[in-house]
Amino acid sequence: MKYGLLSGLLWGLDTVVLGIGLSMAPYIGTAEAIAFAAIASSFLHDAFCAVWLWIYMAAKGRLKDTLAALKTRSGKVVILGALLGGPIGMTGYVIAINNIGAGYTAIISSFYPAFGTVMAVLLLKEKMTWKQVIALMVALGGIVAMGMLSMDSTVPGNPVVGLIAAAACVIGWGSEAVLCAWGMRDDAVDNETALHIRETTSALVYAIVVLPLFGAWAFTAHAFPSLATGVVALAGLAGAVSYLFYYKAIGRIGAAKGMALNISYSAWAVLFGLILLGSVPGVVQIICCVAILCGTVLAASDWKELFSRTGASQG
Repeated sequence: MKYGLLSGLLWGLDTVVLGIGLSMAPYIGTAEAIAFAAIASSFLHDAFCAVWLWIYMAAKGRLKDTLAALKTRSGKVVILGALLGGPIGMTGYVIAINNIGAGYTAIISSFYPAFGTVMAVLLLKEKMTWKQVIALMVALGGIVAMGMLSMDSTVPGNPVVGLIAAAACVIGWGSEAVLCAWGMRDDAVDNETALHIRETTSALVYAIVVLPLFGAWAFTAHAFPSLATGVVALAGLAGAVSYLFYYKAIGRIGAAKGMALNISYSAWAVLFGLILLGSVPGVVQIICCVAILCGTVLAASDWKELFSRTGASQG
């Protein structure tokens, strides 16, 4: 369970640091930035994650393991998961923000663990008790409440396109964890090689397909040599380590529980916002954070074991 919580904590840090980078020029202030900053930053973030992972795997002498994993059926399943979670899921997320706003997008996209849990139960035969499902719903309720606090009543674009894109995000992110969990059942594909394949695939597809499709390569090339992109690279480092813990959690406790713990990032982001930006949360936000953290822990825990340990420590 600790790996899932660490993945959420570091993704919360990634979220805040990435937000700092995107609040700097050249990602703000111009019509071009408004049009392309989200797509460009998504690509750069995944590209930096991939670079950090190449360095990590090279340092461990494991690049040959990734090449061997790519030749297996399980490795190809991980590639499919990468396409769903990276370019498809993340692009859907960006399009949804541009059409229905960040608040509505955050609320809808937060339900990817619920979708993923259904898939994990049906396809991977993972088991969650009704108590764990209720705990997951409590955590999702906390995320929904936080999203409602940040919602803008205006809808910036086409609501139908935005809803379809948000649905693609839910399906993509939820499917990624399940497919990667299936792939990691093969001894030839462990959590590190799976993640290396995932991030490399995502970065390449962004570069070859997504950026040209949106006409965003010129802006990306212009934005690359900047201090702001250096901050994005730091966010990518936090993201790469977060993903290492996330995939390790999926391999250890399953896709459903791994996703449940990962969404704790919403609460951790509030904490890092306070530490790095001085953003003091309100009472409702604090209550939501407590609900998210408690819900995610309970959703991923064996309740009998958890409370027996608690009772033993108190005794």
